[in-house]
Amino acid sequence: MRKRLIVSAASALSLFLAVPASASGFQSGAAGVGDSYYPTYGNGGYDVSHYDIRLKYQPATDELEGTTTILATATQDLSRFNLDFALNVSEVRVNGRVASFTTSGEQELEITPARPLLKGSQATVVVRYKGVPSTVKKYGFTAWLRTPDGAVAAGEPESAWWWFPSNDHPSDKATYDISVLVPDGNQVISNGVLAGTSSQAGWTRYSWRENKPQATYLATLAVGKFDVTKDTTPSGLPVYNAYSKDLGDNADAARASVERTGELVDWLSGYLGEYPFSSVGGYVPNVPTGFALETQTRIFYSPRQFAKGSNTSVVVHELAHQWYGDSVSLSRWSDIWLNEGFARYAQFLWSEHEDEGTAQELADYVYASHPADDPFWTIKPGDPGPDNQFSSAVYERGAVAVQALRNAVGDEKFFRILKGWPTERRYGNATIPEFQAYAEKISGQKLGDVLNTWLFTASKPAVGPVPPGTAASASLAPGADDSRPPVEPKSWKKIQETNSLHEAHN
Repeated sequence: MRKRLIVSAASALSLFLAVPASASGFQSGAAGVGDSYYPTYGNGGYDVSHYDIRLKYQPATDELEGTTTILATATQDLSRFNLDFALNVSEVRVNGRVASFTTSGEQELEITPARPLLKGSQATVVVRYKGVPSTVKKYGFTAWLRTPDGAVAAGEPESAWWWFPSNDHPSDKATYDISVLVPDGNQVISNGVLAGTSSQAGWTRYSWRENKPQATYLATLAVGKFDVTKDTTPSGLPVYNAYSKDLGDNADAARASVERTGELVDWLSGYLGEYPFSSVGGYVPNVPTGFALETQTRIFYSPRQFAKGSNTSVVVHELAHQWYGDSVSLSRWSDIWLNEGFARYAQFLWSEHEDEGTAQELADYVYASHPADDPFWTIKPGDPGPDNQFSSAVYERGAVAVQALRNAVGDEKFFRILKGWPTERRYGNATIPEFQAYAEKISGQKLGDVLNTWLFTASKPAVGPVPPGTAASASLAPGADDSRPPVEPKSWKKIQETNSLHEAHN
């Protein structure tokens, strides 16, 4: 948790009122958080603790009207600060006073408060806005997905801009209240627990609450007509799933997969520790996309994920993200392996559970399937670059790296690391070097060589991820005949179907 300066109410008020807007020493917050992959994403100068998002949405016309209230703490003396947002803004207030604002770049909303913000002081920022999100494109794409009966907000690394202003970077997590007014007959799906509904004059308001820290890209919104199922896991965790009513041939396969969420989250808890949130579930809207996304507590699935039948493997992948990616989030986007390598490895463990191929057999298969001159090996899962952030190599070679770690430290210490990391870093952010330090502490071993080999070397390792004391098989040995096809584990095709989890925006 970040430390915050606590100032008494009386002294804070006297200091706040004494400082004119033009005071020297006050500076603008940075227009980006400093991420090397996405330099303009996020902002500097403040830390958000809570978003209160109140919306009115008309599915027929895609008109969205909103007021978002942001609770934040200044981390420097601020004369001006930015939010990331794409819709038209009509008014901004900071601490109750009208603030001036302008826009710049693709998604920068520049706000100048009537009075500057002292470092350590808390601010309440209210932004009123209106627009038609589906007509707005930034960097050539939109993360707002229209459906036949409504819309969905889901995308990585960005989706918030189209429905609420934010500090859009996973390093600044916050809690959320999301309240949406829609015409009667429509439903609203979002994160956390459904805190209540109310109807009046032909409109119904749905109020959702996520009371644990959440990254902005993990916030989701769906409006439309859904079949909703509610249940609890065997351990008592609330499960909330929803399906568009017009999924066609994919409907039954989607239900046969997503309705196993309760069983699968309890199974994963045995490996990853106590589930970190107050509810779990997923939704399958009628969208033409092919990806799934680990939106916190309420996972987004595209119908195409189930076009070849049920797929519990993709559900396992997204549920594993609730620990690796959602509860413990990236500090910077280059650390994507901490999300995708471990979520893919959870699929390897599920394959073992289902007797469809062990994690070792799957790792061997990945290694043997790609000859040394395959561009697959030029992508470094530990720092793939923004263009390859969601490349299959990040998932597959990333999972092989996890198996190599398991082989290096042994099963007892490996499973302590797998469960202990998301427990120790719960609700926080982390980097790969921090994970390495933790794994070295638990194992009592230096792990730089194994992690550098599998995560940061742009070539095929000379030897596959074989356990200590095990001779490399013919298909894994240096100089092996790569033309001979390796044996494919039974689970591989289902695992491969999740390679469209994240799509490049067009």
